[in-house]
Amino acid sequence: MSINQLIFRSFRKNLKSYYLYVFALIFSAALYFAFVTLQFDPSMDEAEGSVRGAAGIGAASVLLIGIVSIFLLYANNLFIKRRSKEIGLFQLIGMTKNRIFAILSAENLLLYYSSLVVGTAIGFAISKLVAMIFFRLTGVDETATLSFSGPAFVQTLLVFSAVYLLIMVMNLLYIKRQSILSLFHVKSKAESRVKKISILEILIGLLGIILIGTGYYVSARLFDGDFASITQLFTAMVFILASVIIGTYFFYKGSVSFIANLIRKNKGGYLNINEVMSLSSIMFRMKSNAMLLTIITTVSALAIGLLSLSYISYYSAERSAETSAPDDFIFITAENAETFGDVLSENGIAYSEKKIDVIQADIGIEEILGTEIENVQFDADRMNMSVVSDRQVEGVDVSIDDILFSGSSDAIQALMNLQDEGTLTLYGDTNEIEKEYAGLRDDYVLPALLTGGLPAVVVDETVYDMLAEDLDEEIQRESSLYVGLTLEDPDTVEKADELFRSMPFSEEAGSASQYSMERMQKLSMGFIMFVVGFLGLTFLITSGCILYFKQVEEGDEEQPNYRILRKLGFTRQDLLKGILQKQMINFGIPLAVGLLHSYFAVRSGWFFFGTELWTPMIIVMVLYAGLYSIFGILSVVYYKKVIRTAL
Repeated sequence: MSINQLIFRSFRKNLKSYYLYVFALIFSAALYFAFVTLQFDPSMDEAEGSVRGAAGIGAASVLLIGIVSIFLLYANNLFIKRRSKEIGLFQLIGMTKNRIFAILSAENLLLYYSSLVVGTAIGFAISKLVAMIFFRLTGVDETATLSFSGPAFVQTLLVFSAVYLLIMVMNLLYIKRQSILSLFHVKSKAESRVKKISILEILIGLLGIILIGTGYYVSARLFDGDFASITQLFTAMVFILASVIIGTYFFYKGSVSFIANLIRKNKGGYLNINEVMSLSSIMFRMKSNAMLLTIITTVSALAIGLLSLSYISYYSAERSAETSAPDDFIFITAENAETFGDVLSENGIAYSEKKIDVIQADIGIEEILGTEIENVQFDADRMNMSVVSDRQVEGVDVSIDDILFSGSSDAIQALMNLQDEGTLTLYGDTNEIEKEYAGLRDDYVLPALLTGGLPAVVVDETVYDMLAEDLDEEIQRESSLYVGLTLEDPDTVEKADELFRSMPFSEEAGSASQYSMERMQKLSMGFIMFVVGFLGLTFLITSGCILYFKQVEEGDEEQPNYRILRKLGFTRQDLLKGILQKQMINFGIPLAVGLLHSYFAVRSGWFFFGTELWTPMIIVMVLYAGLYSIFGILSVVYYKKVIRTAL
């Protein structure tokens, strides 16, 4: 047999045996090419807004390269270890290490670049779909076109060629370092098998659970007032991050084995075949993969958390725009409002107008403030707030003895933790007025540019007049008027917004369009959600493939055990039940821990990103879990093949 025949026969064999590795190569190339094609798309200029589209895609592509490179290097490492006996046989028949490396390089060249070509073709086919998804999420009014990008292809070829060279260097070092004897024993090495759980492992396991639980507890109380300064908040966040990551490592290193050992002890050692196959896996294998599982869990939690937060912000764009602009168009000068109103009338757009006089006053709210955070821009003794009369707020009637706050959000409630009752003090220039707190309404009366993000203070008209006569001039804003225009027909909002953006004062701080604010938030957060989702999907596929490869290794290593069990009379179905439990543990534990990490991370500060938590977060988690489970199913399919060929 000639060298060329040997290369092609080995190539066909490896293509069949490592179909998922080939799939991962194709997937990585397709994803990267489609992503980079979007970077060079001229229509990306429309996505500039608050972020520069092409620059953002370019930065994300660097992260994508990192994820794909690490995965391909890891997969190649497993790939060459599985061929260690074959390499040893080549040496036994007289081949030099350089000749063996040349054969492997030629095989890898065919496998790698064939996958790269197929992946690029698929990436080209889906590039239009990727662009359509991007434009849909960001609201960019552009038409996606299917066109082959030469610069994107060159960049993809250069990047994957660099990864290929790095893989070849690793293969060369591996072949040079291994002796013939060691090559025949690579696959037979056990992964840290022990017969007894040591005291140290028990302590590590308990410490891991304690650290994770402590991190969760601190994150749940992060904004409950227990941390009274910015320094303390930052320290708490660092502690949460460190305790959860270290706790996760200890959890895989000792906790899982410890819990499995408790289950075994509780059963008195009488385990059925399913329990033996599943418990032995998590007791004696997970701790040897503790670092790998910690990285997968942490990055999975990061991906889920970031995607959840960006989707929360995207999902809440409409509500967030309403808090910043209570009406369709807001102004703080009567002249601009009148000018724009005339333009609307000239174009046949009906609207209603409301005017609210606003004054600034210092208010003592220490009796109702449940949280005191130092070094933050408010002082409970004399907090500067915007005050309006109830006569100018539709549907509100405040008693002369009361003060009502209007404009609630989860962020305000988390930071200030306003109580239900208490006495408030209104400070004029020379006098003080004490009134009872009447509660907090959800509806926003004034825009954030007048309130600074705080609730508006609504008082009886008599109290308002008393404050107006005793103003502290030093704390008053340049404008004491708010004018809001509300369109009577919501279908005219796009035309009205276009007219607004054509006005010379549309870029001024004192004027804003609710529709434009909503659109800009969807543009920004849609872009972030797209990039995070793309990177998250890449990591999901790569980490799922890595776990699958580990199961393939374990399956091949355990095939002699299955052969013995089959000879003892156990059927395929008996073994398959144990395999199902084993895969639910191997894939389920990292998934469950990652979901828990992301839940507590999102739960601690989601209110800074939007107004809705559960729907966006559940959608993201269900999608991630569903895609992740595919690799568990594939591993079960592979184990069925191993069991079938055991006899």
